Amino acid sequence: MDWLRRDADEIVRAGIKAVLPDEAVIRALKEMKMPAGKLILVAAGKAAWQMARAAINTVKVDAGIVITKYDHAINALPGIACYEAGHPVPDQNGFDATEKAIELAGNLSEGDMVLFLLSGGGSALFESPLITGEELQDITKQLLACGADIVEINTVRKRLSRVKGGRFAEICSPAKVFTIILSDIIGDPLDMIASGPAYPDSSTCMDALYIVKKYDLKLTEKAMKLLHHETPKSLDNVTTMVTGSVRELCKAVADKCTELGYKPVILTDCLDCEARDAGRMLAEKLIENADCNKKLAFIAGGETVVHVTGTGLGGRNQEIALAAAPLISGLEAAVFSFGSDGTDGPTDAAGGYADGDSLRLLNESGWDVEAVLADNDAYHALESVGGLLVTGPTGTNVNDAAVALLYAKAELNT
Repeated sequence: MDWLRRDADEIVRAGIKAVLPDEAVIRALKEMKMPAGKLILVAAGKAAWQMARAAINTVKVDAGIVITKYDHAINALPGIACYEAGHPVPDQNGFDATEKAIELAGNLSEGDMVLFLLSGGGSALFESPLITGEELQDITKQLLACGADIVEINTVRKRLSRVKGGRFAEICSPAKVFTIILSDIIGDPLDMIASGPAYPDSSTCMDALYIVKKYDLKLTEKAMKLLHHETPKSLDNVTTMVTGSVRELCKAVADKCTELGYKPVILTDCLDCEARDAGRMLAEKLIENADCNKKLAFIAGGETVVHVTGTGLGGRNQEIALAAAPLISGLEAAVFSFGSDGTDGPTDAAGGYADGDSLRLLNESGWDVEAVLADNDAYHALESVGGLLVTGPTGTNVNDAAVALLYAKAELNT
């Protein structure tokens, strides 16, 4: 089914191209009034380097810092210090880089401004913990493994940080903060994207304590005490603009599907469930329409979760594709899913692809799909049958897109 794979690859490329941050950042900067004093740039997240490059090519920046994921800083930026650090689990390089950002932004006057560029991954990359780095890493791992969603994860992490939950904006005061956000959270909750370093926090201490109890998280006495310290609920020195979201990604995917002859149906841009459930749902859509005489494309944007039960390697997008494989076996159809940032979980793949031949190929290679899902080892299984989607770091991050393609019988017989 090489034709389905070619279409899938084209759709992935078109979707990512449409949500690259360059033009979006430039549009947002048109709304920014230049300060009388210094303009300092702080960029954090997986798209930080690309956002910063667009900014310095548009406005004059006096100094700046970029903090991004390993291998995401493509080259040097004039006048900007670029640092790479750990994601999704924060590490010492991220802590050290954030301290430098605090030093840069913490000694400004009322006439100065911080141009704060945020993208997905900022929660891990932009961090100055109030507990030990080792404990923060452990808590992050616990939250990721238990299946907590991004809002729950950030509600807890805000209270363990010097910069999250509006605290970075307080550090910048009395300088103004102009924030440009590339959103990676469903619904664009501004206080949750990158844990809201420069936005008033809507979550409460009670919310954080409930999450700890819900998932039976193990925290030290110091960390538990910090959960009782409330975050800023109002900030008067911040202007915030959202410049990208999963809605744009879904639209771009739909447009490319139309160009390729499919009738696109956007099911949701708020997908929020178990990854394997999403894969099965998309497969069921294909089964329901298997006898139609149209090329169809079902699209779902958002971010699924994985409850880690095994020791394998994979990511949520790979699990979506793998879970669909048994259901679409024998159909002229495909299910694929990709992260717009080019990284799916702790792997070098952006996502996964499965079509009507995949189950047969997996079985011939000795893989049992249910056993692979139980061990969370979708990466190695899909790799063995050419089912990985690999883009490399993209420079953007606006959630994921999952697509189910159906070739009409009439189309195949012409």
